[in-house]
Amino acid sequence: MSAPAATIERSNPLTSIAIVGALFFIFGFVTWLNGPLISFAKLAFDVSESLAFLIPSAFYISYFCLALPSSAILRATGMKKGMALGLFVMAVGAAVFGEFTTMRVYPGAVAGIFVIGAGLAILQTAVNPYISILGPIDSAAQRIAVMGICNKVAGILAPLLIGAFVLHGMGDLAAQVAATDAAGKDALLSEFAARVHTPYLAMAGLLALLAVGILYSPLPELRAEEANAEAAGATGGRASILRYPHALLGALCIFVYVGVEVMAGDAIVIYGQGFGLPLDSTKFFTSFTLAAMLLGYLAGLVLIPRVLSQERYLALSAVFGMLLAIGALLTKGYASVGFVAALGFANAMMWPAIFPLAIRGLGRFTEMGSALLVMGISGGAVVPQLFALFKQHHDFQAVFAALVVPCYLYILFYAMRGHRAGLAAGG
Repeated sequence: MSAPAATIERSNPLTSIAIVGALFFIFGFVTWLNGPLISFAKLAFDVSESLAFLIPSAFYISYFCLALPSSAILRATGMKKGMALGLFVMAVGAAVFGEFTTMRVYPGAVAGIFVIGAGLAILQTAVNPYISILGPIDSAAQRIAVMGICNKVAGILAPLLIGAFVLHGMGDLAAQVAATDAAGKDALLSEFAARVHTPYLAMAGLLALLAVGILYSPLPELRAEEANAEAAGATGGRASILRYPHALLGALCIFVYVGVEVMAGDAIVIYGQGFGLPLDSTKFFTSFTLAAMLLGYLAGLVLIPRVLSQERYLALSAVFGMLLAIGALLTKGYASVGFVAALGFANAMMWPAIFPLAIRGLGRFTEMGSALLVMGISGGAVVPQLFALFKQHHDFQAVFAALVVPCYLYILFYAMRGHRAGLAAGG
């Protein structure tokens, strides 16, 4: 038995899973606030739809910028201290966002979102491989599915809470703003923007407390190069992460997967508004997507690996996603929105399947591989921004389908062949 496994047994793996589950709840809550914040930013800062999409873009592009530095940070701090550092950076970002939004300084608010994403980049670079190697790699999708349930329960609550306490009355406010003079408009929007101040400062304080809590928690410190080496087989001993094509292809798979996940979870708000649906209804659409994802996680827990392997489930999910995207294209109004929300079910088990398949056997390159995969989260910045740009000149339903269907095709390729690239040929 390896040293990490022994450490896990002494520290009780259920306790570790519970603590990591709480972390997934936290970053799920923060992540899925971005969808409602697009509409919030458009009104509060009086910016265009394209500029409003800078909220998720700044958030997800921070993963690209910070993932590799996060890998270096984790090598110096270890995974446990790295998780605490990530939470503290998120706390700073939440405070910055709350302050600059209250002042209605949009670049400052976007910078706050970027800092929150930077903290999450550190946290995710640590926590995803951590939960993957906390037990056998072949059943990692099950453990990540449990984490996903924690993540998506938080994601369901986040739009509901921000909708109730911050975004309430947006439809009426938009009408008032349109009907008043410049001075009245400025006063109304300043009052609206200030609604986020207390919630985000409270969030900052909670995140800082959690950072301290993680430092003193019973989480064991794992050594990825030992815990993930057994699966390497003939692929061990390679000199660079670039010699592991299944990991590189996996990073691209994460890129397109997060792109379609954000399209279904965040862009669904703007998608619904394309049909003329009211603001006070569309602000809750993200919660519908996340409820579908929650059902998808439950299905994955039951079926993987008892009935289907991680890779087979991933392939079926990609096919289902393509069918739902076509259904959204061929329908209108709430029916079309329903198909987009149902993409949450198809997307649910993609991350839990892709991540362990991509880091399988990386040994001492596990943190580096994890960093590359976390860089792939930047797909959440690129794909929705393309949607925001192209929908200005083309039918928004056609643009949505044209973006997500090729993404699902690549995910299908990775599930069928890409995850095995280079594994059979040794190093």
